[in-house]
Amino acid sequence: MDRFNAMRVFTRIVELGGFAKAADSLQLPRASVTILIKQLEAHLGVQLLQRTTRQISLTLDGAAYYPRCVRLLADLEETEAVFSAARNNPKGLLRVDMPAGVGRLMVIPALPQFTARYPLMELEIGLNDRPVDLIREGVDCVLRGGDSLDDSLVARPLAMLDQVTCASPDYLKRFGTPQFLADLEGHQMVEYFSSSNGKRYGLEFMVNDQVQAINLPKQVSVNSADGYLAACEAGYGLVQTPYYHVARKLSEGRLCEVLRTVPTPGMPLTALYPPHRQLSRRVRVFVDWLLELCAQPGNDFYRKDSRG
Repeated sequence: MDRFNAMRVFTRIVELGGFAKAADSLQLPRASVTILIKQLEAHLGVQLLQRTTRQISLTLDGAAYYPRCVRLLADLEETEAVFSAARNNPKGLLRVDMPAGVGRLMVIPALPQFTARYPLMELEIGLNDRPVDLIREGVDCVLRGGDSLDDSLVARPLAMLDQVTCASPDYLKRFGTPQFLADLEGHQMVEYFSSSNGKRYGLEFMVNDQVQAINLPKQVSVNSADGYLAACEAGYGLVQTPYYHVARKLSEGRLCEVLRTVPTPGMPLTALYPPHRQLSRRVRVFVDWLLELCAQPGNDFYRKDSRG
């Protein structure tokens, strides 16, 4: 029995919550996964997993063994990288998750830069706005916008995204174009709400160096970034969004920026990953590349007139 391979199988079963998912993730026959776990348990003389027809759970021994496996496997990967070409040219699968807009508009169009630099790496990219359980879903790294972060994860700041306040041309014809906060009387907004915790978001502006929240009447509320902008384009009110998400719509005249003289708070963009994966060369080079991407002049993370 290859004990390190058995440990990899065991940790992936724990992370994904099942033998079949672990087998598919590792591209192994399902029978091989079952055999490796039986061999590992026989070698250790303990039962690691409690199996029922509906779920897999850790035994007390399994719960104690899992974090040790994670540390050993991370140390093994880092040690091998020091003495192999993988140090400069890492290989293998990296699972990342990010907001659909960031992935579709910013990361994926620039991804050929990354894959040309690291041709032996394979990327599996999830695009959605929902929170992801990195451990259970087997994700190596996530990108998230906003301040709501998980203290159990390593957080690496990537950028402070410029936000803009927008409306559709049709809406502005009907309600007028606000230039100052006092002009917002009689206006309405599209509301964004989180599908995970139900939190609702209105508009925010910087007033005397303090964030001031403004909630206007609303007719439509949505729980996705794309739907939020679609409702804005349909004329349902003002929205506030990172500049990258509306750069093309603004240039094409499908949306118009308003309240340009009233500053909005920036939105932090952060890379998050579990502590035991901070030594992973694959995670490290990907996050380093994201930092380079965010700093590249000419990209749409920032308003063109906001650069120093």
